[in-house]
Amino acid sequence: MIGRRGAAAGQGNAVTDDWPFFLPASNLVYAVRVDGKAPPMAIPPQIRAQAAAMKTIYALPSPLRRLIAGKPVQLDGQELALDAQLLLRMQQLSGTSLVASDFDVNTSRAALDAARHLVSGAPIQPVATRELLIPADHGDIPARLYTPQGLADGSPLLVFYHGGGFVIGTRDSHDNTARLLAKQAGVRVLSIEYRLAPEHPFPAAQQDALTAFDYAHAKAADLGADAERIAVGGDSAGGNLAAVTALAATRRGGPAPAFQLLLYPAVDSTTRRRSRELFGNGFFLTDEHMTWFLDQYAPAGVDRADPLLSPLLADDHTGLPPAYIATAGFDPLRDEGEAYAAKLAEAGVPVGLSRQDDLIHGFVNFTGVGTRFREATAEAAGALRMGLSGYTR
Repeated sequence: MIGRRGAAAGQGNAVTDDWPFFLPASNLVYAVRVDGKAPPMAIPPQIRAQAAAMKTIYALPSPLRRLIAGKPVQLDGQELALDAQLLLRMQQLSGTSLVASDFDVNTSRAALDAARHLVSGAPIQPVATRELLIPADHGDIPARLYTPQGLADGSPLLVFYHGGGFVIGTRDSHDNTARLLAKQAGVRVLSIEYRLAPEHPFPAAQQDALTAFDYAHAKAADLGADAERIAVGGDSAGGNLAAVTALAATRRGGPAPAFQLLLYPAVDSTTRRRSRELFGNGFFLTDEHMTWFLDQYAPAGVDRADPLLSPLLADDHTGLPPAYIATAGFDPLRDEGEAYAAKLAEAGVPVGLSRQDDLIHGFVNFTGVGTRFREATAEAAGALRMGLSGYTR
């Protein structure tokens, strides 16, 4: 069952990982990551000016914003939100895209890390942060703990995995997403800096994701959290990591997540669905981007039907934790996310499916512009709050 624009299916009412536009990626190499870490740097004046311009554009009266965005876009019985269409128009005018035109990994990472300042908005406060290192067999996994002001010890905790196709993205690129979820859901958030491809192909990210959950459960008291109310969640590739973490933890026995927050997740690397054909060009995340991301994370020799890469294909989904799944109407990943919701429901797993039918992939990162992106993200935060409220597994 699908809830559209404010309705969580089965419960009542319930697009990208990245957003480089305005500046060509080649102009943003100042923030290139080294070994998965982005050096702390002040926001360049050029980025500040463009962020102010973006804010001004979104503050214009609706008729003027419509004039800039163009005629309404209608496809597959849906109409694209003006906020989303305006964002895509600005990207089109700047001649940029989610991934660098030459598909250079470092340039694409730098563009995303820098351009977040354009659309994420000012850091949401009051939310305290603390940097952590999670021990792993290969070394330490960097993480950041978010704690809303006034939140008592023993709170629920969300282990959050950022999106970015397993190739780009950082805990910095999703900083305001984590802040919003923490504050509006009333939870602590542990945001994970898992290893990225192509340097670290599958199953590196999946292993880091499970290690991070195990750490959160073992160290719950130190994190100020309740070990019985730990959720996993993420957007896009991060949604994949949350889903496979829940699957792996449930199948092995022992500690498992209490809830899954899956935001336009990638859950099947073997099948092209109708939404990819419909929305694979012109709606931020493209078919070409998806192919490139997967080729980096799951190159030749990787079984793309492995349930730890494609959780939709698992033989058994019974016993998995309850889930909230959000999809975006104009997202190439829409249909596989909704197929996963159906698969969980068939297995008797409580699931709320919410199609934000007027949005594009990546909407949780665009909460600093307009109002529609924040509305959809706030709904997800509400589902998380409800899912972890007084939960006992």
